Amino acid sequence: MRLFLICIFCVSISFSQKKEHTSYIDVNYFKGNIAHHNNDILHLINGHPEGVILSWNKKTFGFNDWEQRYNYPDYGVSFSYQNLKNDILGNNYSLYAHCNFYFLKRHVMFRIGQGLTFTSNPYDKVENFRNIAFGSKLMSSTYLMLNYKKERIINKLGLQAGLSLIHYSNGNVKAPNASTNSLALNIGVIYNLDEEEPEYVTTLSNNDQERFTEPIKYNLAFRGGINESDIIGSGQFPFYIFSAYADKRINVKSALQFGTDVFFSNFLKEHIRHKSVAFPELNISGKEDYKRVGVFAGHELFIGRTSLVTQLGYYVYYPVDFEGRTYARIGLKRYFGNTWFGALTLKSHGAKAEAIEFGVGVRL
Repeated sequence: MRLFLICIFCVSISFSQKKEHTSYIDVNYFKGNIAHHNNDILHLINGHPEGVILSWNKKTFGFNDWEQRYNYPDYGVSFSYQNLKNDILGNNYSLYAHCNFYFLKRHVMFRIGQGLTFTSNPYDKVENFRNIAFGSKLMSSTYLMLNYKKERIINKLGLQAGLSLIHYSNGNVKAPNASTNSLALNIGVIYNLDEEEPEYVTTLSNNDQERFTEPIKYNLAFRGGINESDIIGSGQFPFYIFSAYADKRINVKSALQFGTDVFFSNFLKEHIRHKSVAFPELNISGKEDYKRVGVFAGHELFIGRTSLVTQLGYYVYYPVDFEGRTYARIGLKRYFGNTWFGALTLKSHGAKAEAIEFGVGVRL
């Protein structure tokens, strides 16, 4: 009997607690053009690619401090289908994790999504040698959406419309990798799954002026993966990156970084050998060191236990030229406790991707 009463008490408490989240779905149709970012893909730009994005979204109401700091964002998952209106490119099917940020009294929504894409017709040296955009069946994809949004126009139904950008690239995991960027107009329907929503919590008096202090932190990170040079058929090779850097939180949202990277990029061995044979005018012997060392400055934006990292670097040790001496890195970190983190980042030279990096690290 006592156990039964305890169970009834626990159930009554759980039902009396305030709901901290609600959810909704949206379906967006989009149509547009492939942007001309590379002369090599001119033969792939024809027609007007179109598709559908289906999303499930979870609303936040400020029960965690980070939700208030970022004006109560949504987060969720999206599925996208795109017909690229080109038999060479085929169709793309994508799955993303995304986050929605709001402006102008929550009428304007900015969404950023990151995920994986399966393409139906990638490059093949015999069957599809003209598709230099997609060198592999599985790629990474990023999509951005800027919409004017109005919910609950009729009961649970609402509308949104705006602009979208969809980027596909395999991060040079396999050549070729010219990639595509689709610019599109979109219009969508919103359907809220809950009848009522809780009130927004405002426990932070002034989100932008929160006091926050933290000593300088020291980070060690190891990243790795596989990639290939731009020479089709040159082979995929593993790479390893060791990083050491310091960061200083300048406020509750942001930290500045400064550090160094040591790159062991094995594909450069084959690249150096190829250059020494194919381009004797470059005076490359083929015995040059494939390792590189860079220094970088960066910024980290903290959103709960997840953070967005952007870094700009310069090679101080650079035996052989490959895409220039400056490099950039952008990606996500996820903290597990206060010390350990995992990371997924993209390293590039300008608009030219070199590698998708998987990493682990420690922040001391």
